[in-house]
Amino acid sequence: MSDLYNNGGSNNGPENNNGSYSYKKDEINQGESYYQWSPYDNGNKNKKQKKSTGFVGKLGRAVAIALVFGLVAGTAFQSVVYVSNRYLPMSASSEEKIESTETEDTAKSASGTALSTTSNKVSTTVTSDVSEIAENVLPAIVQVTNVGLTEYQTFFGTMQQETTSAGSGIIISQDDDYIYIATNNHVVAGAETLTITFNDGEAVEGTIKGTDSSCDLAVVAVAVSDIPSDTLSVIKVATLGDSDATVVGEAAIVIGNALGYGTSVTTGIVSAKDREVSITDEEGNLVTNSLIQTDAAVNPGNSGGALLNATGEVIGIVSAKLADESVEGMGYAIPISYAWDIIQQMIDNDVVSELDASYFGIAGKDITSEMSEQYDVPVGVYVAQVVAGSGAEAAGIEVDDVITSFNGRTVTSVNTLNNIMKYLPAGTTVEVTVAKASNNYEEETVEVTLTHKVDAVQ
Repeated sequence: MSDLYNNGGSNNGPENNNGSYSYKKDEINQGESYYQWSPYDNGNKNKKQKKSTGFVGKLGRAVAIALVFGLVAGTAFQSVVYVSNRYLPMSASSEEKIESTETEDTAKSASGTALSTTSNKVSTTVTSDVSEIAENVLPAIVQVTNVGLTEYQTFFGTMQQETTSAGSGIIISQDDDYIYIATNNHVVAGAETLTITFNDGEAVEGTIKGTDSSCDLAVVAVAVSDIPSDTLSVIKVATLGDSDATVVGEAAIVIGNALGYGTSVTTGIVSAKDREVSITDEEGNLVTNSLIQTDAAVNPGNSGGALLNATGEVIGIVSAKLADESVEGMGYAIPISYAWDIIQQMIDNDVVSELDASYFGIAGKDITSEMSEQYDVPVGVYVAQVVAGSGAEAAGIEVDDVITSFNGRTVTSVNTLNNIMKYLPAGTTVEVTVAKASNNYEEETVEVTLTHKVDAVQ
């Protein structure tokens, strides 16, 4: 498989006389994916005829991908922010755009006692009246206002302009000192300040607790001491459902800060599950996730909001929608059963400092589902080079292997690996699932002790 990377015309690093590529030691780590794998047909025996499979395979068109949350400039709101020109095959007859949404976390009272939750069961019967569900859940939904700075070029040089964007969040967890709000990474990206507005209209400042750009998730923390007692008495922690048990056709409700004007409620059904949707994030990384599809209206500003079932349980974090004149009712949410472990890690852990940062010891490249199908290798991170003396080498990881799982989490890209690694200090031992090239890409699990990044690159 390695000859796929050594074909002339690839820009995957300095080429040696033997046609292979070398890497500087300080360029090699678990997450420095400075190039996207672009396989070339060189008569490789692993290459096979590409087949159309799944959501992307069946849909034969390309659509522009865009993150969606309402922009606010003074009192005016922009409906859509287009952040990418990445294309995804779709079946619609005209160009379509995908947009994203956001969510938040939890709260508790000043005395340290847990707030009431939105766990009251309402009805499992599909009905057009969801007022009781909305009344019960609205106290767990917040508005997120992101104030940042955007640079632009003028005749006089680089200038900065303040920008304001609006999204949503879900109060999802609590401890003695903070409430935690789950939302999308794209909702908080680039924030100079974050303002959290609760359902009673009270607004307080929040801080970013953690982010994971590989799955477009983030957690915002709000100090309990900053929240007025009257607000603490009425806000709630959302009740989480089991998105794995969700079935196509069941009732679905979306609650969020639509258009940045305030919280609103829309209804529909779960249209599909496990829809593979790709969006390019702010850093240019292609983010691909398996999402829940709904026809409940999703609008700019809904990013980070809640997708609920008929009992008022959160089954997804709204993140995207398909926007086009010829397309209606295609909104997407991150399944809560998948998102929760990632959110919990961000709540429980802080990003390690540069001095304590861990080092895996590989140069990696993404293998997408399309490449996996075409070249008959697993989806994950292809190992282009291994650093001598690193934890990866000590564990027996070799060039041409594919990393498919790291520390209990499925790995689909170098970006995913980076986001996992930033919470792990040097010296941590993790389980890594490796598809071995030497054994026809059969998977095996090895233990890797992560080294100290600063020492490893010297």
